[in-house]
Amino acid sequence: MKSIKFILLVSCCIQQLIAQEVCVTIKSSKDSSSVEYVDIFILSTKKDYISNKDGISCFSSNQEELLLISHPDYFSQQVSVSTNKTIYLLPRHVELKASIISDKKDDKELAPTFLRKVEKMFFYHGKKSERIQLDQSKANLATNNSRQIYGNVSGLNYIETSSAGLGTEIGVRGLSPERSSNLNIRQNGYDISADALGYPDAYYVPPGESIERIESVRGAGALQYGTQFGGMINYIKKKAPINFKRIGYQGYHTYGSYQFLNTYNSIYGRNGKGNFYAYGSYKKGNDWKPNSAFNSKNAYFQGELQLARRLLLNVEYTHFYYLTKQPGGLTDAMFENDPSTSIRDRNWFSVAWNLPSATLFYKPSPNREFQTKFFSLFANRKALGFLGNITRIDPLQERDYLLDKYQNFGNETKWLQRYTVKDKLNLSILGIRVYRGNTVKQQGLANDLSGPDFYYLNPDSLEGSDYQFPSWNLALFGENMIYLTNRLSITAGLRSEYIKTTADGYYRVTNTDLAGNVIFDTIINEQKQSERSFILGSLGMSYEGTNYQLYANFSQNYRAINFNDLRINNVNFQVDPKLEDERGYNADIGIRGKIKKVFTYDVSLFYLRYANRIGFVLKTDPQLFNLYRFRTNISASRNIGIESLFQIDWKRLMKPKAKHWEVKTSVSASYIDGRYVQSEESAIEGKKVELIPSTIVRGRAEIGYKSWFLTTQLNYTGEQYTDATNAEFASNAISGIIPAFMVVDASVGYKNKRFSVTGNINNLLDNDYFTKRAVGYPGPGIIPAPPRMFYITLGLTL
Repeated sequence: MKSIKFILLVSCCIQQLIAQEVCVTIKSSKDSSSVEYVDIFILSTKKDYISNKDGISCFSSNQEELLLISHPDYFSQQVSVSTNKTIYLLPRHVELKASIISDKKDDKELAPTFLRKVEKMFFYHGKKSERIQLDQSKANLATNNSRQIYGNVSGLNYIETSSAGLGTEIGVRGLSPERSSNLNIRQNGYDISADALGYPDAYYVPPGESIERIESVRGAGALQYGTQFGGMINYIKKKAPINFKRIGYQGYHTYGSYQFLNTYNSIYGRNGKGNFYAYGSYKKGNDWKPNSAFNSKNAYFQGELQLARRLLLNVEYTHFYYLTKQPGGLTDAMFENDPSTSIRDRNWFSVAWNLPSATLFYKPSPNREFQTKFFSLFANRKALGFLGNITRIDPLQERDYLLDKYQNFGNETKWLQRYTVKDKLNLSILGIRVYRGNTVKQQGLANDLSGPDFYYLNPDSLEGSDYQFPSWNLALFGENMIYLTNRLSITAGLRSEYIKTTADGYYRVTNTDLAGNVIFDTIINEQKQSERSFILGSLGMSYEGTNYQLYANFSQNYRAINFNDLRINNVNFQVDPKLEDERGYNADIGIRGKIKKVFTYDVSLFYLRYANRIGFVLKTDPQLFNLYRFRTNISASRNIGIESLFQIDWKRLMKPKAKHWEVKTSVSASYIDGRYVQSEESAIEGKKVELIPSTIVRGRAEIGYKSWFLTTQLNYTGEQYTDATNAEFASNAISGIIPAFMVVDASVGYKNKRFSVTGNINNLLDNDYFTKRAVGYPGPGIIPAPPRMFYITLGLTL
């Protein structure tokens, strides 16, 4: 026995003696420069190494080793080594001769239109997702044109009220697009809406020129991104390119119809362990209707510093401001006669947004990542004008003034862990969210002037209301992906929520006689508070074929009532004070993939169930006998639909004849049926859910030859109702049908490494259409969409 132990000991010593030192040198494939602080993980021994400043790391081994190599700025690789070897990593941002390609997919990715399993601590595996690469887009970015930017997102409905592009109002799966409030809207991973709980409306949208890509996830998005039914939109801003060792400049300058002017100027650079990106944007114009004008200012700074080899600090600050003069709404008859009519000349709207954030990213090993993100919002919105029905003449008296102030603070902290079970790499994400929101909402009378004079006549005793809406939110969430086989995986998740919302303030009730004399005037103080805790769950499945993926998801959803809307004096709009939270779930199943890198597809079916759905019904005021919309829990509802996207890269079919050509076509189409079910009101039971076009089709063709390109897009949106009773007409135009419409856009341009020029025509056929019937600002009434408009953009990169 002793001899056996001696032999084993000698054998082990011999193995150690013959084990050789293996050194790997990590370099960038762009310029062969050394890459420092690269994580090198040996799968057999589970040991972790870090490359030095020369990109070199050494270890002892007596066999061929499989290494997992990763770095935040480069694509990960798995490499087998047995002797000294130089390994080249592909940067996530690579400058080529004619363009900049960002986050290029490797051969394992299905297609560039789908998101990877993990993107910056967000988990997208097996979910309905889209990746919109805006820095390569031919869309009209100066106007943030939603139908062009989101042209390949099937089923997306949008509201278009101005040519300025100062906001984005989009909805998915039959959910209302009003101010994108059914989506969790983020910038670089943090909230940018007014109040994520009390008022989740998005008044700020980044300039299109500043966005590198847009990440979108639908359905199973409530667990990581907060309680909502629609999913998440995440704007990823541009950064200084990797290995860019100097100061750079990029600018775009656009001039268009009706004195439209937009200028965007950015600078960026890298030096040692730090980098930055900053821009300033200014936009102004008169828009296309009388009594309409706008101007906006946007500034942004982002800085990144490598504090240690595994610790990264990122800070950001965004300022956004705009002022618009609003021409008001129209009745159906006025729209049919002349959509450019305006009978309001004293209405103004203003927004000011300030968004600071700071993020610490720590990666102790290739399989573990930690991120904590602090963010806040200091903002306000101001609406000033005459809120009366569009059927009434402006009496030129004191105007209504609505002022909102937002002060929000939040933190999201996440831990990502990759681990192996039976040689299969699995993934887990855990997180915690702490959020404090506070909205101050005031309504009263302002002066009887015509300009943007935002002040109250009686600030200490408002004629309307004065409220504070503080809120607290604490959430714990986690998702775990487990591979059962090499192709089949399941994903399960839970989210535990605590929400506290409060309303504290007063509203004023004033009654007058027919002569206008005050006969009753009183102030009613009001306090409300609601605390609730609940758990949401999700379960998903994914089967990954060679060039396709089958996926299915089920996710519970929740949406808190909007306290900020509970008190507003508007003859066109009232809210039920007994509103209850909304609950429900999303379920979807789909298949996506590519065929020979030529044909890309994504087809899915979904079912969205709403309980206690909040919607609008038409009611008649018993005293004034005018129609108004009443917002209340009207019924349960269900939306069933199919979403599809098909893309063809014709160049790959024509190789090698099409050496200098780029020819691509795509079609996104959806069919959605939304119905109210189990309603106690017979006028609603079985009716269509409002703001759901049954059919949405968008087709796009892109043709390029060397540095020239031509793009056309056709958009068709079916008719939709604006209230739950499916009223086809109302005399005050706040309810009724939004007819089906078709819009065609086109762009042509030239682009090389330093210079670009692009011409855009929006609404090429000059069709008259509208997408909104407003109950308040910017109406009330029909808000026509812009007619045919021309733009030319000059771009310069230095």
